[in-house]
Amino acid sequence: MTDKNTDFHHNNSPFGFHQKKTLNIRGNLMELSTPKVMGILNLTPDSFYDGGRNNDVSSALKKAEILLMEGADIIDIGAYSSRPKAEHITPEEELSRLIPVLKAVVKTFPKAVISVDTFRANIAEAAIAEGAHIINDISAGEMDSLMFETIVRLNVPYILMHMKGTPQTMQQNTHYDNLLYEISKYLLNKVNALKEMGVKDLIIDPGFGFAKSIEHNYQLLTKLDQLKSIGAPILAGVSRKSMIYTVLDTTADEALNGTTVANTIALLKGVSILRVHDVKPAVEAVKMVEKVKFIQK
Repeated sequence: MTDKNTDFHHNNSPFGFHQKKTLNIRGNLMELSTPKVMGILNLTPDSFYDGGRNNDVSSALKKAEILLMEGADIIDIGAYSSRPKAEHITPEEELSRLIPVLKAVVKTFPKAVISVDTFRANIAEAAIAEGAHIINDISAGEMDSLMFETIVRLNVPYILMHMKGTPQTMQQNTHYDNLLYEISKYLLNKVNALKEMGVKDLIIDPGFGFAKSIEHNYQLLTKLDQLKSIGAPILAGVSRKSMIYTVLDTTADEALNGTTVANTIALLKGVSILRVHDVKPAVEAVKMVEKVKFIQK
């Protein structure tokens, strides 16, 4: 391991030095050699961009259909808002928002790959029982001590994200002595622990906007390729976030173009999954970047 005042590089990845390029989705392999697009389906009334738009089953199904028609490889369903200082809701409320929509999406779109955005082990268990395929945990097991053992038992792909504190406190925790070193070490330690427990399908998310300043977010974006040495596929979630609309002096509603630029940079840095509100522009960004890479070969 390097001194923490230098960039983070290592060769003790539990996957070997090379990034893993497949996910086991209920016995079917999802290839990540071409980046995938994860479409966001928020069921919350207070999410920073689309809060309240998909709160009933009918509108959620319409949104899911649009995401799939535009080319989403994965639908990420979330019933707990993780925006800064969002209201902390009970597990019962999260479950009551999630399960009716999840059941309807599974029934209506049986071939869709579904991720559920939750930090709660019991919600993860219920979601997988209802037909979800992936668990996306903003806290990497920090907010529920039962999450890791639950993922082991469920044997499903697990997305672990870097965050300090909780959504309610994270923006008070933005000090780093060395941003890339600390995030990389955190994610590597989590990946090592999960691999030792037998989890095979892991995705890392550096957590854009979670306990990070605007400058931190751009440091991360420009050095995303350094996280590849952990060996796990990287997910980038920058869609319409304040890191974009603050720099452009605009709003989340007007941040699509900036999002596409940031997604393109992330793709050029080697991410495997883009988590987005707007699927079609992200799919087109993937196609364009893949064409450039092909020509360069």
